[in-house]
Amino acid sequence: MMRSLWTAASGMIAQQTNVDSIANNLANVNTTGYKAEKVEFKTLLYQTIQARTTTANGEQKPIPAQVGLGTRVVATTTDFDQGAMLANSSDTAFAIDGKGFFAVRAEDGNIYYTRNGDFKWSIGPEGTTLCNSAGYPVLDSEGNTIVVPDGVKTSSVKVTSDGEFTYKNDAGQNVTFGNGIGLFQFNNPAGLDKLAGSLYTETAASGQAMNEATTNGLVRSDIYQNYLEGSNVQLADEMVNLIVAQRAYEMNSKAIQASDEMLGQANQLRR
Repeated sequence: MMRSLWTAASGMIAQQTNVDSIANNLANVNTTGYKAEKVEFKTLLYQTIQARTTTANGEQKPIPAQVGLGTRVVATTTDFDQGAMLANSSDTAFAIDGKGFFAVRAEDGNIYYTRNGDFKWSIGPEGTTLCNSAGYPVLDSEGNTIVVPDGVKTSSVKVTSDGEFTYKNDAGQNVTFGNGIGLFQFNNPAGLDKLAGSLYTETAASGQAMNEATTNGLVRSDIYQNYLEGSNVQLADEMVNLIVAQRAYEMNSKAIQASDEMLGQANQLRR
């Protein structure tokens, strides 16, 4: 009886985490570049009630009698499937078609990665610099900030599918900045640590960032100007998952109630 109480309680705790993850997905359904998360579970230790022995009548038992002791959350995996391409009027809106990530440098000097290409031009000590909404400068393939040349209007800046910045000079010719938006890939993007603001940081599990411009064998990603990558959260799937998690939580609570009633009846046998 006590075993069933603890087992059902572990199920309720695990399903609460599942509901939390689903709620986070639903809350970020309109977040640019957001990737949906999924909770994974594993069983806990099993307790052997009867071993693989013969029965009282001398019959062989090929399998033992075991009872599981519940479940727990083992991981929260991220789905990096491509999100929808959403048209945007901003010339500093960029969407990635492929497996690449943008790189930004934070105030602490560390480099973080993101699929959120909602960038802005910001005037700073180096000049007019491309930054994300938090003010972190976007990096090119060499790890440098992207600065508009003196005398060039930001309204005339265009970006090719390779991420190269160009502008028209007085003669009407296209001139490149000499650098473009850097794109980076990971052997295991699911191993990235998630931070606020749709930012990720590399870990030992994700492997080091691989520069698409210098790493051989990588399939290059394309960049689309005037587009943003929407969240890849599927509302219908998440609502179904929410109902399943709610029902599983309810069933575990019913198991606790049933065990409690059985314990109560056992206690009344003395009277």
